[in-house]
Amino acid sequence: MSTIPACPHCAMENTYPDGDNYVCPDCAHEWPMNAAASVDEADARVVKDANGNPLADGDAVVLIKDLKVKGSSITLKMGTKVKSIRLVGGDHEVDCKMDAGNFMLKAAYLKKV
Repeated sequence: MSTIPACPHCAMENTYPDGDNYVCPDCAHEWPMNAAASVDEADARVVKDANGNPLADGDAVVLIKDLKVKGSSITLKMGTKVKSIRLVGGDHEVDCKMDAGNFMLKAAYLKKV
């Protein structure tokens, strides 16, 4: 079995090494051999709550302060429990559903339950 990865663009396994890159002859996609290492570094990013506890997908959290929603008269109240969060990239790391709607929140305003 070959240790050369399948093409991330078309998923074909006809790839071959060429210098510092892998090449797919089927779709002509090229990507660096060290791309797998950079993906692992992105997955290694740890999102922590206000107390420093690491968060994961599916965790339940509680808001630690009232949050006003921009462009709306809605205020998310302190102590509101949010179940089944999802971690995403960017400034607002937590995506969640609440009774008031779907929101993206900063982990600094959350506490793991």
